[in-house]
Amino acid sequence: MRFRLFQPILAGARPLDRVIACIGATICLALTMAIGAGLELTAADLPLIVAPMGASAVLIFAVPASPLAQPWPVVGGNTLSALVGIAVYRHIPDPMIAAGLAVGLAILAMSLCRCLHPPGGAAALTAVIGGESVHAAGYSFALAPVALNSVALVMLAMVFHRLSTHSYPHRAAPVAMPPVASGLHLDDIDRALAELPDSFDISREDLDVLLSLAETHARARRGH
Repeated sequence: MRFRLFQPILAGARPLDRVIACIGATICLALTMAIGAGLELTAADLPLIVAPMGASAVLIFAVPASPLAQPWPVVGGNTLSALVGIAVYRHIPDPMIAAGLAVGLAILAMSLCRCLHPPGGAAALTAVIGGESVHAAGYSFALAPVALNSVALVMLAMVFHRLSTHSYPHRAAPVAMPPVASGLHLDDIDRALAELPDSFDISREDLDVLLSLAETHARARRGH
């Protein structure tokens, strides 16, 4: 019990996967900065990489199967949120109201565009409180460094995950179904999810695979 706080909170998390995530984030974030420096598209007084990329890297490398960590949410979520933050800063003079409104509207925009990505909230907030250099850059801040960082990180992650045999962009693994067909279907999963009050960070396709495998193991345990 005393070591319970140090146990993994992610289902299926393995020590090797955590090590691979650390290596991937280390290498790919460094290369993302190098790409920004090499292309020289970012204004001299702006950072080569923005802080939300650190949070994006946690998702991309630690939970690459998460719907929130896929390429479109990373690129679209960060870029769209930065644009929203810039627009809010320009039209709302009160910084406290602007900060909250930027993040709230960023969540709405990402949800409507199917690119919900938690670090996008940080990108929107950075556009409001990032200081004179960010404000002076205007809407170009959303392109360089935010979009540039996001695209570079996603492309590097695709290469890294392929080398480390992980699926990215993630696709649900094909599963050999048992001789007796499963009683569960995607429509059943959709109805069950609709009845629950919360959202879950797993795709319906992965849920289908997981439940089918669980049913296979349950049948084997019962001797059927």
